[in-house]
Formats: sequence, structure tokens, C-alpha cells
Amino acid sequence: MQELRSRMPNPLQFVPELAEVSAGLHKAIGNSPIPRSTIGLMQLRAGQLLGSTYFTIRDTATLREAGESEERITAVATWRNAPYFTDAERVALELVEAVLTPNPAGERVSDELHAKASAHYDDRELWSLIIVIAHIGFFTPAALIAKPIPGRAPGQNYTD
Repeated sequence: MQELRSRMPNPLQFVPELAEVSAGLHKAIGNSPIPRSTIGLMQLRAGQLLGSTYFTIRDTATLREAGESEERITAVATWRNAPYFTDAERVALELVEAVLTPNPAGERVSDELHAKASAHYDDRELWSLIIVIAHIGFFTPAALIAKPIPGRAPGQNYTD
């Protein structure tokens, strides 16, 4: 097996302000009323959709550390047909898929999907889900272009 290397060095040495932006997003998610398990499932599904080994390994490890079952973790890719998720979790997974998947036929998030989400989440919770998806979107270019090393902690996941 070859030594794992990122494509680019740690961005903080070039854009130190990134630390503040990242901290703000993490704080908003940490203060969210959304269960950590739902956030982790959304992040894992996003990593799968984006084809990011870095996100997928990171978020799988995070879910395992939080005590999620292997059934739930492995069924995220097939959540629509899997019996392991609550209705609220399904809506959250549907939202992340809708935002990250192009829809050539129209809006990505339909009024129907918004209504389903509103049936499970109040306004504060919906904004929290939006921030979770925004967090994913913010770090997507780094994951796909700079390609941090999977399985390493932030700050140690870039080859300098």
C-alpha cells in the first residue's frame, strides 16, 4: 500500500481566516437542536453522494464512535428502503440528497419536500438542517480538490 498524501498542503497556512469560519460553522452545528446522530447520517450520505473517501471514512468513524449500529451506518446508502431510520431522519436524508443532486426537471427542494420537512422540524430545526448542509457544501471543494488524507484528524490530514 502506498503512503497516503493529500494533493495540497494545509489551507490554514495560506488562508488563516478559514479557522474562524470553520469554528463558527462547528459551533452552530454543536448548538443545534438536531440530534447528533441525524447530523452524522446526513454528513455520511453527503460524502457518499459526493464520492468523497475523506468524508465517508470520517463520518463513518464519527458515527461508530457515537455508538451507531453497523446496520444504520451501512444502510445510509439505501436509506429509502432500509427499516433503520425514523421519519424525521428520512426527511433529513432526503433534504441533503435534494440539495446535492442536480435536478434537470426543476427545483431541487420541492414545496412537497419542504412541507414534509416542516411536518417534522420547526423553523429553528430547519435552519439547523440548512446549516449542516451548508457546512458540507463549504468543505466540499477542499475534500474533492485538495483531497485530505482519509482517517486523519483535522490539522493532520494534509501533507505539507
